[in-house]
Amino acid sequence: MTYYQGRHRVRLSPNILQAYMRRLRPENNRSQGRLAQTIRSDLRPGLPLPCDRNAAATKSALARGVRAMKLLFWLCLAVVSYAYFGYAIWLWLQAKLHGRPILQRPIQPTVSIIIAARNEEASLSAKLENLRVLDYPRDRLQIIIASDGSTDRTASILQMHASLITPVLLDQSNGKACALNEAVRHATGEILVFQDARQLVDANAISELVSCFADSEVGAVSGELLLEASSSAPSSDALGIYWKIEKVVRKLESASGSVVGVTGAIYAIRRELYTEMPPETILDDLFVPMHVARMGKRVVFQPTAIARDRLFGEKGKEFSRKIRTLTGNYQLLQLAPWMFSLANPLLFRHISHKLLRLLVPLLLILILVASAISPGPFYRTAFWLQILFYASAILGMVVPSARKFKPIGIANTFVMLNTAAALAFYNFVAGKNRVWTL
Repeated sequence: MTYYQGRHRVRLSPNILQAYMRRLRPENNRSQGRLAQTIRSDLRPGLPLPCDRNAAATKSALARGVRAMKLLFWLCLAVVSYAYFGYAIWLWLQAKLHGRPILQRPIQPTVSIIIAARNEEASLSAKLENLRVLDYPRDRLQIIIASDGSTDRTASILQMHASLITPVLLDQSNGKACALNEAVRHATGEILVFQDARQLVDANAISELVSCFADSEVGAVSGELLLEASSSAPSSDALGIYWKIEKVVRKLESASGSVVGVTGAIYAIRRELYTEMPPETILDDLFVPMHVARMGKRVVFQPTAIARDRLFGEKGKEFSRKIRTLTGNYQLLQLAPWMFSLANPLLFRHISHKLLRLLVPLLLILILVASAISPGPFYRTAFWLQILFYASAILGMVVPSARKFKPIGIANTFVMLNTAAALAFYNFVAGKNRVWTL
């Protein structure tokens, strides 16, 4: 049916006519006239038909959904980019505009080296020899090694070297934090230097650490961990790139104020600033220095105080170690909630350096979904590039030798680190908090 009103010509479908007929009473003798009057009133020039209104509403809702997906894509991409690159750029600007140099000079305060060990008989001989050749006055150096309920020959080896060290033998294993707390109770030094049993340190490492304490504003100093590939490790290039980025961030944090966390293999604090840790603490290298910062002292990075470690060649072991570390970040939500409040003087840095990286796995999923839904060649290209990236990561996992090709190695390492972050969240929720490293 075609209806004319003035110059406007409108074609009505049978469905539209039926909708109008239902509005009329059948018993009305003048139904045709009322139909015409109703149509004329509803089809005024410039007004859409009812079906057009529904279609327009649907189209508007779809447009809003598309805009929301595009906005989600860009917001998530911005946060991921900031977490890995933007924060470093901000730190660089801070260091340039508001740099805080460290006053360093050779000093020789009394030092207590603190090591917690559990079932480390395979590493102890090399570690003890490493400690023996440290370039620091022997009469100003105390070495304390706590055996946390070891079931191998660790305790007996420590007793055999009682002339070099102060052994602390714990009958039961209560975790690394408890062993460190007990060892500190035996410490007499002005400076506490924490090390791990597995890593070896350079001979001048202690001297380089304590030189920073000539600055009265410094309360804790982090050394640097250098990773060396074992003969059985398939490739270390990609993980090495990650550590290089982390090293740059720590240098810039130190140059502009304080670092967030220290290297667990080698760090030092003033004795009076040590805060005992809850027994279940996983990350002493974050818990201890953050308390130092809370007391108003700086936590700085000294790249010339070097500890050396190897990348695990055994399949999955490096991955497991990363899961444990990231689980420790989640654990601090319970153990030290003040770190996530304004009571933390390093709150902005903590969020930027630690917390945002824990969110990256979720953000990556949202970026993938948003690019899949959003129309347009740009978003389609972005979606397929992501698919290619993740396929490369899977290839690197299935065929380890493929990681020698740097793009595949980078993709595999990036996905591995973020998978570890996702599993760390699961561990935290499930209460799987392990207190010893692998």
